[in-house]
Amino acid sequence: MNKKIKTVSNQNSEIYELFMNSERHSSKWSGYFQVYDQIFEKFKNKKITFVEVGTGNGGSLSVWKKYFSKDSRIIGIDFNPEAKKLENYGFEIYIGNQTKKDFWDSFYNKVGKVDIILDDGGHKNLQQVSTVHYSLPYIKDEGLIVVEDTHTSFMKKEFGNPSRYSFINFCNLVVSSIHKRCNILGGKLNSYSEKIFSVVFYESIVVFNINKNKCKISESVQNNATSEFIVDFRNNEYFYKTKKIMNTRFGLLSNNKLFKKILRKIFYKNFLFKLYENVKLKKIFNEIKKDI
Repeated sequence: MNKKIKTVSNQNSEIYELFMNSERHSSKWSGYFQVYDQIFEKFKNKKITFVEVGTGNGGSLSVWKKYFSKDSRIIGIDFNPEAKKLENYGFEIYIGNQTKKDFWDSFYNKVGKVDIILDDGGHKNLQQVSTVHYSLPYIKDEGLIVVEDTHTSFMKKEFGNPSRYSFINFCNLVVSSIHKRCNILGGKLNSYSEKIFSVVFYESIVVFNINKNKCKISESVQNNATSEFIVDFRNNEYFYKTKKIMNTRFGLLSNNKLFKKILRKIFYKNFLFKLYENVKLKKIFNEIKKDI
């Protein structure tokens, strides 16, 4: 049975209106505009430096020029030398290969640090990963790296995915790095976790929020309040439930150190209980995967 397709309404989107009325042709997925409205709002009417990889005919560059402050610097990057013609419309255009470190080094040496870079380039794994990897040192605090068309990480014919080196798997590595800031996991910082405060996933768009000042090693903090101690069940559910039953039925035996040690060994290391949890997890995972 086919599901009814629901389209995204962009009736209240200013960026969508600018896009539809742009004097130059462009193409975007309908779901992008509600994301743009959310992530770009704080930059509106501010003098920023905005970079878009993949200029096409310049349609979206025209949108950004109108949406952000008139004093904002709108820059386009493209592999096709023909894109240089767009400079006639007031844009800065740089021609280069987004997979090349030398290009990015030269680009940022001329342009300086930027507030936002939006990758709507070639969409292949190496292209998307390279944009993030080589741009990260040059994004201002509270700036953004936005990568579009990340659904290509799941497309086989043209993009060779799924792959262990897909852009989405690259994002998962970044997410892992961010979690390592937690002291219980080592409290480590690398070039990604010391600058990327968060990663936000949307349909076909990934946003990296840059803020070095917020990227601190996280430690456990307790307040000064005193209260009656309540046993924490979240990691010991089976142990405490069984202990309660044993205490009711066997009284003092349940407080015996040896007895408690045996219980802990059963519930913490017994593969049967891990198997039980994995069966439940598998069911949930399969429910999600069946429609993918």
